[in-house]
Amino acid sequence: MMTAQTKVSICLPTYQRPELIGQCLDSCLAQTHANLEVLIGDDSKDDRTRALIDAKYAADPRVRYVKNEPSFGQARNVASLFARATGDKILLIHDDDFLVENGVERLLSAWDAHPDIEVAFGDQYETDEHGNVDRAASEHINTVYHRTREAAGLQPLPGQTGLIQMFPNNGWMANADLVKRVNYKEQYGMCCDYVFGSELCLAAKGVYYLKEYVSYYRKTAVSVTTTTRASLSASTVVAYDFVSRLDLPRPLEAARRVALRRMVPIVVSVYSRNNAPGRSLRIALGHLFAYNYGFSMRFYYHLMMIFRAMVAPARQAG
Repeated sequence: MMTAQTKVSICLPTYQRPELIGQCLDSCLAQTHANLEVLIGDDSKDDRTRALIDAKYAADPRVRYVKNEPSFGQARNVASLFARATGDKILLIHDDDFLVENGVERLLSAWDAHPDIEVAFGDQYETDEHGNVDRAASEHINTVYHRTREAAGLQPLPGQTGLIQMFPNNGWMANADLVKRVNYKEQYGMCCDYVFGSELCLAAKGVYYLKEYVSYYRKTAVSVTTTTRASLSASTVVAYDFVSRLDLPRPLEAARRVALRRMVPIVVSVYSRNNAPGRSLRIALGHLFAYNYGFSMRFYYHLMMIFRAMVAPARQAG
């Protein structure tokens, strides 16, 4: 295979998860593809992760650990890992997730078939917090994000892949020069994963979807996303603004519509819960396709929420 000697930089950002990063790191070091480095950016407030790395992995030259002092935050941490990468390809994996043993090798195989592509990704297993695979949930999550057998192979519209969230937030592989050029951006907050994936696929000359499981996504009870999802800084609100303002070629307008169909009801709900009923109503009426043009009970439930938000100040004043 042409890619057998390709150097892969696995970028592993971590924050306060010493009990999980070991499984992630072990999966990286057990890869069937030998030519790799594992770059760790530790944003933790304590030294538990540093102690683990020193005790178990310090002797492995493939592991390159850096403690960020002070902490960088998600986007800057990931960007710092990209900057440190010396490989021809970059793969991102989060500290609570992990890789299939031949995940790197299988992703690289996409370049053997199509040398001109710049991005490749595959399916994700869904696991519980202990790492046990839920097969039914795994099939469901990949189907929901458009990762189906019919969609496998070279993507006819690379940019669409990111916009519709077919592209995963980790477990992907891409040419290092493209990754560094697109990069993670701090101004998008908790939405930086989605923005990066969209911009990466929009910029790529070719994107390949491998219909094979290459990584494990661990579903945990508590995450930053779930604790902020009802606020105006929620990732979906930021994603909505990003997608709405994108200057896209005509062939990608259908992808924008698919993305907005998923986002709009969430954004309408968030604005109505945060004392912005006017904004909420304008978004709902401006994107009726997201509610099947009124043939959706969710639409009327959201109109009721908006009405209550509108009359609440009047009641308080009275």
